[in-house]
Formats: sequence, C-alpha cells, structure tokens
Amino acid sequence: MVARVAHRHVDVDGVEVFYRESLPDRPDAPVLVLLHGFPSASHQFRRLIDALGDRYRLVAPDYPGFGHTRVPEGFTYSFDRLADVVTGFVDRLGLARFALYAFDFGAPVGFRLALSRPDRIAGLVVQNGNAYVEGLSDAARDFIAITPGTPGGERVIRDLFTLDATRGQYEGGTADPALVAPEGWLLDRLFLDRPGREEAQLALAHDYHRNVEAYPRWQAWLRDHRPPTLIAWGVNDPFFTEAGARAYLRDVPDASLHLFDTGHFALEDHLPEIAPLIAAFLDGLGDRDGGRPR
Repeated sequence: MVARVAHRHVDVDGVEVFYRESLPDRPDAPVLVLLHGFPSASHQFRRLIDALGDRYRLVAPDYPGFGHTRVPEGFTYSFDRLADVVTGFVDRLGLARFALYAFDFGAPVGFRLALSRPDRIAGLVVQNGNAYVEGLSDAARDFIAITPGTPGGERVIRDLFTLDATRGQYEGGTADPALVAPEGWLLDRLFLDRPGREEAQLALAHDYHRNVEAYPRWQAWLRDHRPPTLIAWGVNDPFFTEAGARAYLRDVPDASLHLFDTGHFALEDHLPEIAPLIAAFLDGLGDRDGGRPR
C-alpha cells in the first residue's frame, strides 16, 4: 500500500519550514523524523515514505537553505541555526517521542537536536551520517579544512555545487548507476539555482569544522544514553568511510550494523534492503521503550 502524504509549511520563529508527513491510519504509529543531507532536501525520502508511510508516521523537513523552506531576510546559516530551526520544528509539531534518521548533514543537525531534547529520542537510524574523525576520508578532511582565507578555497567549494558534482554524489560508489533515478540530483540542482542558495551552502561549508569539533560531545551523548541504533552504511562513500560506521560500536555496542556495496545516497539503490530493516527497528522500539515513539 502506498502511503498518504501531506505537504505543509509551519512557521518556526519566522522560518517557513516545509515538510512532508505520512498519514498512517493508526493514531499510535511510531514516528521517525527524517533528516536529509547535502545538497538534497526532504524529497530524497519520497520512496522511503511511500514504502513505510502507511505503517509509520514519517516526518521529513527541509532545512533553511534547502528545498521548499523559506527564510527571512538576513538569516545566518550555520549548523547551530539549522539545528535550532529543526528543534523548533519538532516542538511546533508536538513530537514528544520519536526516532531520528540521520543522513549526512542530518547527523550534525540530529545530534544537536538530541543534545537539546534528549528525552525525545527513542532511537537512531544512522545512514552515512558521520560522528567520528576516523570516518572522514582524506577528501573530506581537505574540504573541511578550507577556510574563507584559503587560496582557491571558495572555488573548490563552489565546484561541489555543479550539476556534474551533484550527480556524482548520487551515482558515485554504486554498483549500477542505472538504479539511481535522475530526478533526485536534477531537483537538487534546481534548488541550488535559487537566489541565495549557493551562498547559504558556502557558509555551511565554512562552518562544517565545528561539527568535527563537536564529535566528542555527540559520542558522550551516545555513551550516556545508549539509544537503540540501526546503522545502514554505503561503504563506497567518498566522504564518510566504513570506519565511521564501525566507530559507532564503541559507544553503542548493541547497535545493529549493516554495510552495503554502494555510495553516499544508499537509499537510492538499496531501498528494498534498507526499508525492512527500518521497519523492524521501529517495531522493536515499542518493546524497548515501554511504548511507541509518538
């Protein structure tokens, strides 16, 4: 059965946050908040929402600077601000208990949310969302080291915003690029072409080093709270390596780890394998948590 999905905006301190939300028939359906990556938006989860949204309440917001979300003049782009908006978003929706899906940028946004609302987090689904230094490839380390004063640094960052680079993030590392629909990277390019979007992404690129500096705090949260955790990782990711997936087991040793022969956007070609893992994980949270995430 294909899920019914609503598409809405909600005001969060002047930011008009766009989000997709599945509408399962069960009022007590487990909730999974889907946090997207770069350079994408909530549309990257459309197939996952169709696959699981009839059984679970899947909620996928677009961050400021991404997708259909609208920001006021003068909005300052940083990962702290993105997390502030997403935290305000889950507050506005009244999500009292939920699991988090953290992919790529969803990790720095999601861990900040977890630190500020630890009682809300019923579990984590981590898909190529890095939280460990050893999970950074050499290319990622070089990119993160770029500062506003780095000679040629802005050009390196802006080259990542091209259509070919966006397509490469989707298809890179996949065994069969034909399994990756072109609509994803074409829609990302359309959003990047909107006024002010490249400048927003440039600011976030320069801010990314603060995420690495925050890794010890995120790891401490994992050790202290030991959330139920499902890890699904594309091992051919050019940015976040398999070592980053395995590193989670230091802090959440009971996590369920699944590695896939694909790249960064693992859902694009491995949805049939990953979706059942997520379904089983969400079903199990009710037993562990004494009730459903809601």
